[in-house]
Amino acid sequence: MPIEVRALTPADAAYVRQALTAAFHGPLVAVHDELIDASALPGAIAQDGGEPVGLLTYRAVGGEWEVVTIAADRPGSGAGGALLDWVRVAATAAGGVRLWLVTTNDNVRALRFYQRRGYDLVAVHREAVTRARALKPGIPEVVDGIPVRHEVELELRL
Repeated sequence: MPIEVRALTPADAAYVRQALTAAFHGPLVAVHDELIDASALPGAIAQDGGEPVGLLTYRAVGGEWEVVTIAADRPGSGAGGALLDWVRVAATAAGGVRLWLVTTNDNVRALRFYQRRGYDLVAVHREAVTRARALKPGIPEVVDGIPVRHEVELELRL
């Protein structure tokens, strides 16, 4: 059965909390030197056979749409790609000119995932994750032997 994506509704609150806790250890995300409550943002949910399998949250400022969180319950299922397609269509329909996001320097799987979908690496925010630990101390210092220190910014021009 193909993955279906729809906008979040208040009825999705329990899944949003569950998905954010599983992927980010709670609804608060430390990025760009700020702490963001991702559960309060608009977003989309991916479903397979009516069951939720992925979540994306975003914020739009002018023509720039930032993907704040994206999480798939089953990597490789197509949920992540479907969520990115959904937000690209939504941003384009709203007159957006740029869709962007950040990941961490250790997340080579995500860097591959985004670049294969047309996102271009545009900036490395040095020591941004190091600073983010002051806001969210639970951020790991090392993942898979790679020190986690920098935010890597990618964009898709619409």
